[in-house]
Formats: sequence, structure tokens, C-alpha cells
Amino acid sequence: MNLKEYFASVKGTGVLSTADGKGVVNAAVYATPNSTEDGLLSFIMRGRKTHENIGTNPHACFLFIEAGTMTGKRIYLTKVKEEKNTELLFSYRRHCKRSECNTNEDLYLVFFSVDKVLPLIGSGEEK
Repeated sequence: MNLKEYFASVKGTGVLSTADGKGVVNAAVYATPNSTEDGLLSFIMRGRKTHENIGTNPHACFLFIEAGTMTGKRIYLTKVKEEKNTELLFSYRRHCKRSECNTNEDLYLVFFSVDKVLPLIGSGEEK
């Protein structure tokens, strides 16, 4: 099952971990990523610590725990591009579309290539 199908069919909790240029780690709860046809995963970010970190260190790990279980995935990522306040970003928003939000805060749609996928627990490669 590819990641787009996986995230469409499974509910759970995700944590995106990043580190700055000095290796100081940050972890934040994130919704499941959006998937593109070419296999990239994207997350909507505010201009906070996670976004700042990937600006200096493009590597991240998304840990996803399936609801009610101790199964899931560890997805190792590398940032490849980002967009700021685009229509595509607002089309992905579940809670507040552009016309409904009254905020001056910039939002970023950050795209990552998938480097490796491992199970939540254990060291074996994902099948």
C-alpha cells in the first residue's frame, strides 16, 4: 500500500520531528500529510520552530501511530520545496479556508521526498 492510500485509510496521531543547524531537536503534533502524484508528502506549517528548523536542516522524521494500536510508521523525509499562502495550500486546509480565515500569519506548504519508511516499532524495513 502506498502512503497516499495508507493515510486515506488509517486514523491516528502524527509527530513531525526536526532539528536546527546545531542539532537541537523539536517535535510537534501534525495532521497526516498530503500526498502528491509524484510521491512527495506535504505539510502545512506556520512560521514557527518546525518551519524554522527545516530552513536550516532539510531532514525530518514523521512518526505516525495508528489509533488504538502500537503500530504505525516512521517516515524519514527531506525537504524539496515550499510554497507560501498558495491556493493549493488553502485547498488542503480542513478547518479554515482562505476566505474564512482572518489572519495575517503566513502559512507554508512544505514538500518532502520520502527517504525511508520503517515500522513504528523494530528496526526492520517496511514491506
